[in-house]
Amino acid sequence: MFKNITRTVWFISLISLFNDFSSEMLYPIIPLYLQQIGYGSVLIGILEGIAECVAGLSKIYMGSLSDSFQRRLPFVQLGYALSVLSRPLIGLTSIVGLIFLGRSLDRTGKGVRSGARDAILGDESTESNRAEVFGLHRSMDTAGAVLGPIVAIVYLYYNPEDYRSLFLITLIPGIVALFFTFQIKEKKRTTSPVKTFSIRKHFSYFKQAPSPYLKLLIPLLLFALVNSSDMFLLMRAKQIGMGERDVLLLYLTFNLAYTIFAFPVGRLADRIGHMRILILGLLIYALSYILFASFNDVWITVTVFIFYGLFYAFTQGIIKALLISRVPSHEKSSAIGFYEGMNSFGLLIANGLAGWIWFQFGSQAMLLYSSIVTFIVVLLLLVQYNQWNRKSSKYSI
Repeated sequence: MFKNITRTVWFISLISLFNDFSSEMLYPIIPLYLQQIGYGSVLIGILEGIAECVAGLSKIYMGSLSDSFQRRLPFVQLGYALSVLSRPLIGLTSIVGLIFLGRSLDRTGKGVRSGARDAILGDESTESNRAEVFGLHRSMDTAGAVLGPIVAIVYLYYNPEDYRSLFLITLIPGIVALFFTFQIKEKKRTTSPVKTFSIRKHFSYFKQAPSPYLKLLIPLLLFALVNSSDMFLLMRAKQIGMGERDVLLLYLTFNLAYTIFAFPVGRLADRIGHMRILILGLLIYALSYILFASFNDVWITVTVFIFYGLFYAFTQGIIKALLISRVPSHEKSSAIGFYEGMNSFGLLIANGLAGWIWFQFGSQAMLLYSSIVTFIVVLLLLVQYNQWNRKSSKYSI
């Protein structure tokens, strides 16, 4: 089953597992900690908004910079180091400026490493197993997202409200992740680097990107404008009567479904076509949102949340495999970085719009709106799929 998975892919997947173990230990804790030290929802909203902006900008710039230098590994190592060292900073201070600095450095680290890391995964795969490689990576990454909250729940059960200690505990899996980055050997490249730090150049990849990449990017970014935070779905679960502990277990169940299915779905995509799997994943998203809006039953909500986990398994790794297959090998990091950065900005808009619709018209209206736009995205992708099949076999579908 794993015979085509290289040593480097295993190391990168382990790095993501331990890093997400570290970061997801804090994900549900940060708002509780900020409230404990006297900060309210307004600061939490501003903090996360700025963090997403920082992540988006750094993903675009650093992804292009990695291609400019034709180096991947230093960006991966620096990115994980920034995240590992910045997380405890948030928990060691009550000074708002240092809290913002810690959270921003964490997201900057994600931006520095994301494009370069995914480019390495692209280099370590072929057209015949690309989705499988990304599926394995996403599966192990999400396994960390399952383990982190479980450890946090157990620790807080025995040490209620001891949030500061958790920030320090995150150093352990974080340092393990950083250690593994030094076990990777980067492949030598035949393309000569064109070293430049030009801000304008590194933010304008769209000007040189191949047409197939841009055509795929347009519907993906349209979807990003309605793909709001999963926190809204957790709020919906609480709205229909689920308790706080049940909601947290629901979140873990969703991540577990994602973990289990990401790798086998990647293998399936390599056999029957990446675009087909992506379209099916978006249909799962639209149907899930319709079901979330239509029923107020707890057990139906639990079932749909497990079903919703399939959306991530059918899309996250597949999107990166599709994007990489549409660009030259020396532009992989730029392609992923530009998409990830624009997707971060789309998330900002999506969250603001979803919150406004929820406030003005209710949760069901917001959920139905997202599903309708997703169906439009599916139609756009179906049109492109048919066009690509007719015109060219150069790019993998």
